[in-house]
Amino acid sequence: MSDKPNPIQIQKFLGGIDYPAEKSDLVENAEKAGADENVMNVLRGLPDRSYDAPTAVSEAISDGG
Repeated sequence: MSDKPNPIQIQKFLGGIDYPAEKSDLVENAEKAGADENVMNVLRGLPDRSYDAPTAVSEAISDGG
């Protein structure tokens, strides 16, 4: 059984972020928004690149699972 959060749960912690955004921006924004450790682990595991929209982040999360 996986405790991995789904992309919708993760997007809750990325509200207000300006795209395009680097992976480091996503991690920092989620941390400031109070994301739990599961969300932080998923974001830290994303490829280190620029994301042009929330859908790009969701796709990267889905591909990594």
